[in-house]
Amino acid sequence: MRQGPLAGRYPVVAAMVVFALVPYLALSAALGPLTPHIAKELGMSPQAMSVTTGMANAGYAVGTVLAVQFAQRLHQRRMLIVYGCLLVIGSVLTAAAVDPSMFIVGHVLQGLCTSLLLIAAVPPLIIDYPTDRLRGTVVILNVCIFGAVALGPVIGGIQANAHGWRPLFWIIAGIALAALVLSLLTFRDTPPVNPGAPIDYLALGLATVGCVAAFFGASRLLTHRFLDPTACGPLLGGLLLIVVLFVHEYTAKYPLLCVRSLASTLPVAGIIAAICAAAASVSAISLTLTVLSPHYSPLHLGLLYLPEFGGAVVTAAAFSVIFRTRALHYYVLVGMSFLIVGIALMNAAAPPTGVLTAVGSGLVGIGVGASVVPALFIAGFSLRSNNVQRVFAIIELVRAVAAFLVAPILLYVAATVGPDLDAGTRTALWICFAISIAGAVIGVALYVVGGVRHPPTPAVEDWMRGERPGWDSPVLFARFRRGKEPDEYCP
Repeated sequence: MRQGPLAGRYPVVAAMVVFALVPYLALSAALGPLTPHIAKELGMSPQAMSVTTGMANAGYAVGTVLAVQFAQRLHQRRMLIVYGCLLVIGSVLTAAAVDPSMFIVGHVLQGLCTSLLLIAAVPPLIIDYPTDRLRGTVVILNVCIFGAVALGPVIGGIQANAHGWRPLFWIIAGIALAALVLSLLTFRDTPPVNPGAPIDYLALGLATVGCVAAFFGASRLLTHRFLDPTACGPLLGGLLLIVVLFVHEYTAKYPLLCVRSLASTLPVAGIIAAICAAAASVSAISLTLTVLSPHYSPLHLGLLYLPEFGGAVVTAAAFSVIFRTRALHYYVLVGMSFLIVGIALMNAAAPPTGVLTAVGSGLVGIGVGASVVPALFIAGFSLRSNNVQRVFAIIELVRAVAAFLVAPILLYVAATVGPDLDAGTRTALWICFAISIAGAVIGVALYVVGGVRHPPTPAVEDWMRGERPGWDSPVLFARFRRGKEPDEYCP
């Protein structure tokens, strides 16, 4: 087997994963204060910038499905190098952009390739190393995915305070290049997962058209009414296609995603909690950033959200201890509780004060860090470890749709409901509050009706060896019906 000089070295592989994920995830949260500078220099309207961001987010969502399909039939590490090259190209295009087309193509490539790298690189980091390395991996996942997003407002504020944007984009390009170099140094020519598997053209088509349409429609809400056909048509139609995608995957004989295998109590509860946490947290941060931007400088405003990064670090450290115990289940509920309190604090004044925003952002960081990645493991432990890539793809797809679609809709609510932006933001934040409560209540209710009296402890060693799932998840609504465990077959 051909391999690079640093193949199998966990610290180097982990660094490659960090450098691959951080650029776009941090940039997606840093663009707010930089958007006026980019639009002015490249001659782009606010609507064009909104559509560009929406298409990049659509690329991120679509990439989760594409990565699974490519992994089935192509050499995964070879594809990882291809993804890395494309990420570098996209990052250089955005940093060197002289017209809107260069920036748009580059930023969409950044979104697409980040999720391709995420699905291709993270699962091997979880299952290809000894069990004692898993503790470090869960910390990396939390800090990379949510820590990078939490640092976005600070990074964007620092760059906006310097009245520019290109230096940050060139730094992002340098990090992407470092990820590519590390992927070459750690290369190990692993074979495809299932080279004889059929290509699921219907799933790929539904995911692509559905995500592109839905995110395009949501991005149009910046300057159009919700009932405008060019906004609500693509938005609602795209969401319908995404629903059809999951129905197709549930009923397909040879599914690309393990939807049917995840249709049991523990993974469904975890995924619902993750969806609600992502939607509520990203929307709450976006709303408060928007309403406070006239009152603070970009740097001052960004620093108000620095406690969110601290919350992500704290929860990552705690999760590295908890994930091997039955406390994992309670940890998600604790995270949702912190998220609920954090949003309530942000909404305690209109407009939110600096102190309330800082404390609230810290609680939101704890809430998200203690809910989304733990939900990934709750779902992942419900199947054999060789299916973790597909589980991860499903969760990242629904998380991206929830986080990046709900936020522009609630920003529209804030701008159009009530006598002014402060009143509208208050209403939208109450919706975020309700979403986070719904995630906690539905999750607990599913455990109750599933007959889960004592949440199980994961058999991590057996799961890592691929011998069996980490635990047995009861069928949905087990208290009210008899049935066998869900079919675990996922070709």
